[in-house]
Amino acid sequence: MAKRDLYGDLGVKRTASAEEIKKAYRKLARKHHPDVNPGNHGAEEKFKRISFAYDALSDPAKRKAYDEFGMDGLQTGFDPERARGFKRAQSYGGFAPGPEKPGGGEQAGFGRYSSFEDIFGDLFGGRSEGGGAAPAQRGPDLESTLEIDLLSAIRGTTATISLAKPVECPTCHGSGTEGDGTACPECDGRGQTKVGTGPLSFNRRCPRCNGSGRIDQRPCPQCSGAGRIEKVERLNVKIPAGVDDGSRIRLAGKGGAGVGGAPSGDLYIVARVRPHPRLERRGQDLYLEVPVTIGEAMHGATIDVPTPDGIVKLKVPPGSQSGNKLRLRGKGVPEMKSSGRGDLYVVLMVQVPTDGTERVRDAVTVLEDSYARNPRSDLRL
Repeated sequence: MAKRDLYGDLGVKRTASAEEIKKAYRKLARKHHPDVNPGNHGAEEKFKRISFAYDALSDPAKRKAYDEFGMDGLQTGFDPERARGFKRAQSYGGFAPGPEKPGGGEQAGFGRYSSFEDIFGDLFGGRSEGGGAAPAQRGPDLESTLEIDLLSAIRGTTATISLAKPVECPTCHGSGTEGDGTACPECDGRGQTKVGTGPLSFNRRCPRCNGSGRIDQRPCPQCSGAGRIEKVERLNVKIPAGVDDGSRIRLAGKGGAGVGGAPSGDLYIVARVRPHPRLERRGQDLYLEVPVTIGEAMHGATIDVPTPDGIVKLKVPPGSQSGNKLRLRGKGVPEMKSSGRGDLYVVLMVQVPTDGTERVRDAVTVLEDSYARNPRSDLRL
């Protein structure tokens, strides 16, 4: 089966700029939006594909991961930096953990250590040997994408998401072990060993039991010694008014569970805003094309205009032309970090009658004779 090409889904080259990707997405999203194609399942699936492609290619980090690793780079939990580091280690042949060399020796490079971090970790008791409890470690930060429509982004909303994340094992309460084991002979059960002599001596966490004072503890059968299990959790997420595409919302302490009593990580919700078929956002301002009749444009009129806050009355000045912009102050997008708000610009679009009767044609002929000059006389490139 052919590999999926996200650039092909959007119809752009792999060298396309961020602005070109955004323009292609907006064009396709307007064409295949479910509101424009009610009941068309083919259009709905197409819309999902281009939304997924835009979500990946509009994020510089995700785009870099996709360019380098393909669809694998977009999998949940994939760490591009670790993957690159592992590939570099393999190419240098000795920094990453691997099989022993012939004859029983360990790999070249750092010996039984896989990095400088492991060397310093062992010095201060960060490594665990002999069945000790896992060291305290803050839980991982997690990221989840939430797709919302433009009006919800403007007004703010609350959404419920389901997220698979690591949580503390309920059987061992995060220790990763069961049973008491036996006292560690290296530290006599104290969990601390002395390093050095004289004024340079200090206590460090025992490297054999990792500070627990016990060895030979059996791994927890439920979490296999990890101290955490994966669980699907439902969370209510409050989306503040004014979020933009790519905005990150931090939920403190809602990430992966910590190990050894350490706190949980944070959860970051990345907002992906679907384009609206009629309303367009530009910064904090909104633009809406509103059709008007020839009479309303010529004589002026008061018309009803929909806004995110409801219907408002708008006065159309006499002699308005198609493309004229009328501003509704304070009807745009709220600013997330202040009380300010953008404006809504109404773009007038003069509509001609579709009635082809003789009476209408005669009226148009009279109207045509009223032009004092050719409206394209100043058109130049």
